[in-house]
Amino acid sequence: MAKSFTTFLICALFLQQSLHQALIPSQLHCCSRGRGKDGAPIITFPEFVGFSEIPDEDFLNVVTYLTSIPSLEAASIGFIIVIDRRRDKWSSVKASLTRIAGAFPGNLQLVFVLRPSRFIQRTIADIGIKLYRDDFKMKVPIIMLNSVSDLHGYIDKSQLTRELGGTLEYGHGQWIHHRTAIENFAVTVKTTAQMLQTFGTDLAETELPNDVQCTEQLLQAHTERHSELKAELKLAGSQGATLLSCIREPASKNPNSKLNPDELENILTVERLLAQLDETEKAFDQFWTKHHLKLNQCLQLRHFEISFFRDLLPSPSLPPCVPPEPQQFLTVGFCFQEPLEKAQALAATGDQLIQSNHYAVDSIRPKCVELRRICDDFANEAKKKCDILGKALEMHKQLDSWCEDGIYLLASQALDKCQTQEGAETALGDIEKFLSTAKEQQLLSPQEFYSQFHVVLTPEIKENVDKVIQKLEDVQEMFDRRQVSLKKLAAKQTRPVQPVAPHPESSPKRASPKASRPPTLGKGRRAAPEAASGGCRSCLILVFFCFSHIMHELIETERVYVEELQSIIEGYAAEMDNPDLNHLIPVALQNKKEILFGNLHEIYEFHKRIFLKELENCVENPEFLGRCFLKRKEDLQVYEKYCQNKPRSETLWRQCGDSIFFQECQRKLDHKLSLDAYLLKPVQRITKYQLLLKEMLKCSKNSEDTAELEEALATVLDIIKSVNDSMHQIAITGYEGDLHELGKLLMQGSFSIWTDHKKGHNKVKDLARFKPMQRHLFLYAKLLLFCKKREDSVDGHEKSPSYSFKNSLKMSMVGITENVKGDNKKFEIWYNGREEVYIIQASSVELKNLWVSEIRKVLTGQLEACRGRASLLDFSPPGVFCGSPSLSPFTQSKVTKYRGKRGLKAHSGMERPKL
Repeated sequence: MAKSFTTFLICALFLQQSLHQALIPSQLHCCSRGRGKDGAPIITFPEFVGFSEIPDEDFLNVVTYLTSIPSLEAASIGFIIVIDRRRDKWSSVKASLTRIAGAFPGNLQLVFVLRPSRFIQRTIADIGIKLYRDDFKMKVPIIMLNSVSDLHGYIDKSQLTRELGGTLEYGHGQWIHHRTAIENFAVTVKTTAQMLQTFGTDLAETELPNDVQCTEQLLQAHTERHSELKAELKLAGSQGATLLSCIREPASKNPNSKLNPDELENILTVERLLAQLDETEKAFDQFWTKHHLKLNQCLQLRHFEISFFRDLLPSPSLPPCVPPEPQQFLTVGFCFQEPLEKAQALAATGDQLIQSNHYAVDSIRPKCVELRRICDDFANEAKKKCDILGKALEMHKQLDSWCEDGIYLLASQALDKCQTQEGAETALGDIEKFLSTAKEQQLLSPQEFYSQFHVVLTPEIKENVDKVIQKLEDVQEMFDRRQVSLKKLAAKQTRPVQPVAPHPESSPKRASPKASRPPTLGKGRRAAPEAASGGCRSCLILVFFCFSHIMHELIETERVYVEELQSIIEGYAAEMDNPDLNHLIPVALQNKKEILFGNLHEIYEFHKRIFLKELENCVENPEFLGRCFLKRKEDLQVYEKYCQNKPRSETLWRQCGDSIFFQECQRKLDHKLSLDAYLLKPVQRITKYQLLLKEMLKCSKNSEDTAELEEALATVLDIIKSVNDSMHQIAITGYEGDLHELGKLLMQGSFSIWTDHKKGHNKVKDLARFKPMQRHLFLYAKLLLFCKKREDSVDGHEKSPSYSFKNSLKMSMVGITENVKGDNKKFEIWYNGREEVYIIQASSVELKNLWVSEIRKVLTGQLEACRGRASLLDFSPPGVFCGSPSLSPFTQSKVTKYRGKRGLKAHSGMERPKL
């Protein structure tokens, strides 16, 4: 079968043209149809007048083609030839037998000849076959038949066409169409197989590139060509399936119809072609899989080689990522770790390539071994240098800590106590005791430090170390000068010692260990110490380090504050919108996130995006700190809104604080304190600023930056006061007007008050002299409110105070007496020409003076405003200050003096007021 199929493929290309040239133009109607009783293929040569004129080459091609159609098994049985010459002559019979005997390529079994039907020609044929049988050189019998009936005795009618009295359906045109289509398909299969073979040969002969780019290009080109050939295979398979369907069409349309042997043979031929096409595709796919894998492995190898030479570890010198700040020296280990991890990962990649049966195992394995050896050497050397660096860091910390402790010691020695011999000796002893700790801590000298740690001193680290060494020398110089001064005092020298540092009221706080290194002196601060004398230089150094530590504490606590705000917003506020936790939120808390948290997010955004960055910019120039607070005065007002909402927030927390929702959020955040403690952070933070500014003012007395710091402190205190006042203002109840129309709340506080009325209030007056009223006063520019303070408790919790409105005085009708005989904590406020007098007692003289001063400012401001309006009314008659009395009560007032008292008095007359 294989030989017949191969022969068919070889002959198909040549027989295609000859078949059309011989069978169609010359009408050579010979066909291979039907089978003998033993399955032998039957080839019929029907009557054809021009048979002898057909060229031998055409005849040979046709016969060869017909013998190649049956299967090898059928062809091995032998072919049966049927020659129909019933209407012809003996000469035609002779020529046919001679040509078949000389040109038939297959194995013959029998030759049937339907002799001429005419009597004379039949007789001649009988005689001729006897005479020329040997000339035909046929080894098979030649059976002469008189009629088709005789032929039916040898071959069944169902295997013969109608021309031979049989029932076999035969259409010569359809037969040629099918055979042509089969041949075309065979050519397609052969061409496709040749293309695949050529492509496979090209792939096998292709040399693998030595770089990544060429490998990627080759892989892409081969993949594209593979896709094209797969498309050709798919198209050829579709063509064969269509052809097979066409051949089977008669039987599929008519269930009673049966395919004749030739049609069955055609089906087998197409199926064999499809099978071979499928085998070819499978072989191609297997080859392509191996080739594609090899190309990918080649690409992996090239990447591995590039990474090997690129990431090959050098000697472990300190990498460029070493931070210049000593507090960050320990991060050097991570800088060493990164290249080491890359090399180890590359070695692991190489192991994976080896385990995946890579074709270049012999090239990969040595590189992996080399990588691991280098990694071990690098890790050992890096560990040594990290150990040295750690020792250098520890020594650096000791030097820095010793210097700072020394500065604090010098700053904490009170100058007045050192003026006596005993005090000087005590201070001198403290200094000598402290200096002895340098030997105990084994502090290295600068030369010893450089000698021992030169291996790890990069330019960046050396610059930082130089600063510490300079700091050490400065501190030593300060101690030397202080010792000289104290020794003179201890020796009872009459000349006073030049003070070397201001005495701080309290020891400065130590900086957080997380804080960055003390900043370098700014240009303005650096020049003065270098040009000044030793004592002045020491003083400035002390001031500078006090500044530095306060700045560090401010910035570090600011960072912690921002982190805490972020944890509250993300861990609590955001979780209230989490659908997974919605079932844990109590009903009382639903849709009340703004009440609980207020404008906390606004405060967080301000500090994170603006204020923290500006404070960090002040590290190198602490003198800009006051300017920073002044610049953000308006932005810091966000705390007023937060504090106003705080009572509502606390009330809501008391209702819902024990809910599972808050417990779950606290567990996730790993907070030790509950949410209410963190909600107090903003209130605590705004008060922390004024404490830090006060500390900085203590260190900067008589400094050029004192004015700005004082103004910044006043700003923060004013904000705190505004926040505090606003919280009291929102607690006022019973006032029918709009408090916002009264302007800014200037002062508020609780006082003891006695009242005195001229008309009909003698009894009240007498009673009031002995029993003062407790009132909370609110001072505005337009009005003075009298309220009664109420403090209640709810469920055991202290409730925020509320203020019930009782009375109000228009400031335009008010006068003030600053001193009341018998008590310097009292002052008078009288109203409408002393018809009503309020004696007010403060809790302290300082508080009383503050209120008197603020009230005088209000009254003086109103007086100046009236004078300004009067100057515009130059047409007013003498004695009239401005306009109608009903327009402004203050415009009808005047100031009078009383013996023993000084006051501002309001009268109802029309005289011009004067102070």
